[in-house]
Amino acid sequence: MAKVTGVGSQMSGKVGQIIYRQTKYGTVAYEAKAKSSVPQRTEGQMQIRTQWSNLAAVYKQFNSTLKKGFEGLNGQMSDYNAFIQANTNVVRVYVPKQVRLNGGSVLAPYQITRGSLPSIAISKNVDGVLVSDISVGSLAIGDSTTVAEFSAAVIAFNEGWQNGDQITFFYGQQSVDAVTGIPRARISGWKVVLDTTDAMPLNEVAGSIGFASVQGSGSSGYVLGMSQTISDGAAVWVHSRDASGSELKVSTQYMYVDSSVLAQFQGDGAFGSAADSYGGINTSAVFLQPGRGNTGTTGSGSTGSGQSGNSGGNGSSGNTGDTGGGTTGGNTGGNGQTGENGNTEGETTVSAPVFSGETQFTESTQVTMTGPDGATIYYTTDGTTPTSASSVYSETITLTATTTVKAIAIKDGVSSEVTSRLYTKSSNDDGMGQD
Repeated sequence: MAKVTGVGSQMSGKVGQIIYRQTKYGTVAYEAKAKSSVPQRTEGQMQIRTQWSNLAAVYKQFNSTLKKGFEGLNGQMSDYNAFIQANTNVVRVYVPKQVRLNGGSVLAPYQITRGSLPSIAISKNVDGVLVSDISVGSLAIGDSTTVAEFSAAVIAFNEGWQNGDQITFFYGQQSVDAVTGIPRARISGWKVVLDTTDAMPLNEVAGSIGFASVQGSGSSGYVLGMSQTISDGAAVWVHSRDASGSELKVSTQYMYVDSSVLAQFQGDGAFGSAADSYGGINTSAVFLQPGRGNTGTTGSGSTGSGQSGNSGGNGSSGNTGDTGGGTTGGNTGGNGQTGENGNTEGETTVSAPVFSGETQFTESTQVTMTGPDGATIYYTTDGTTPTSASSVYSETITLTATTTVKAIAIKDGVSSEVTSRLYTKSSNDDGMGQD
């Protein structure tokens, strides 16, 4: 502590790390005690944060070509949110903050479409060439092969294919920046609409990289495959159909990945490094405190290392586990708190949404939700636990059938507990329903 003279003698308050205080003896200045930095996120939250940035980066590489790639959304969820929901905690790829800030991305076997058409099987043949299970019979695709010839072969040798169907081929190339060491990916797409009258050369429409005849295993015929071997890349074929009077139909597909880069960003070691780049994991959560979700026993190792340790971390961070039940409740709690835009500042707790509306009705009821200032409310009406990938509440919801509505509020990457309410429709004349 020191006495201040001159201009500084008129100051009061904190300037940087120096605190000025007026006393009866004059102005004194002293250095503020350094506060230890406490990580903002629990292990469950950090699991989501370190996966989310790569999911977002890879989705961006598709450049809107995955629009309507997930059947059944009906405006309740965006294609992007469906992609994030389908892959989070399923294909775990952990990237550190510097990769995100430098626009990097790591190709992974993510699910890119989900639908009712049969999936296209993908594998490597004995020569290391990626092939599909789409037979083209004896058609040896060359420069003179037309779309009509290709279409006729696909329809003739594969059950369920028809004129007007589309085959899309996505190919991604993985690279590493020679200067920064940041992994980078670039995804391109080609498509062919089956038309048995189209005389256009097939290679002019779609190129040859994903539309080549490759000798099938165990038969004398050809299958659709790549024209080259795959190395440090990813590829997938997708079957789609524009059904008249209904939504787009697609096959459920996952990227096939052959890359030496991917393994560097998977596993406990990759998670630990990525978590540290975002400020580390908050280990102060109280394991014995009730109401945190059920995930079994905690590990004896430090948080963030080892599978058993991960389970313990998720259990202590599962704020929405009260309604999830069992292990799923704990995991959902961790998921619900992150998956946003990666903000590290903000509140440590967020109040749960408040519902209004008649819970027993005969024809319809109006449900409104309110939450903390600045928070976004996410909700479901199918009984599942809401996450940041669920529908965003923006206006009053009208219910015409018995429905369980669940909602969470998320602010600055922190999630509230789940609010759940059953709205019951009754056919009784007095309008009374059952609890």
